[in-house]
Amino acid sequence: MANTRKTITLSEQQDAWVKARVESGDYTNDSEYFRDMIRRDQEQSAKSAALKQAIQEGLESGVSKRSVKDVWKEAERRQKPVHA
Repeated sequence: MANTRKTITLSEQQDAWVKARVESGDYTNDSEYFRDMIRRDQEQSAKSAALKQAIQEGLESGVSKRSVKDVWKEAERRQKPVHA
């Protein structure tokens, strides 16, 4: 995988934060910190997209004919651990 070099501008406070994260040992250098932030943002974006899709599917599925009590019972059933 090829690397692309980027130049960014940070405030003094942001730079101090990044340096502190590196000095704490959580990251070996600034680049590692930024790559981790990008990966986390990508993961969060994917989760957000999946949630939006699930909401859209729910909205498009229409109104349920089941009662609230029936829906609640089904939810409780799904949460009970399965014993083998």
